[in-house]
Amino acid sequence: MSTFSVNLSIPFPSKREAEIAYQVLIVDKEPSRGSITKKLTLDNNLLQILICGTEARKVRVALTSFFDNLILVTETMQLLGPPVPTYNYY
Repeated sequence: MSTFSVNLSIPFPSKREAEIAYQVLIVDKEPSRGSITKKLTLDNNLLQILICGTEARKVRVALTSFFDNLILVTETMQLLGPPVPTYNYY
């Protein structure tokens, strides 16, 4: 059975903004029944995502869901303004 995959690099204006998006998006795991794997990595100001699955339809749905969440995160960051340099609340 063939595997379908999508590998994307999404640039952010700063490393801190990429970190915020990564921290928000990493908590959304794919359901185990979906036969989809999603791997998020952070490389300086690049958010990288790899989505793999055995059915093209499920990969497309996972990618669409990821983009919906990414749009929400970036719109929220724009609304709130520039982030603080570090997060030291814990």
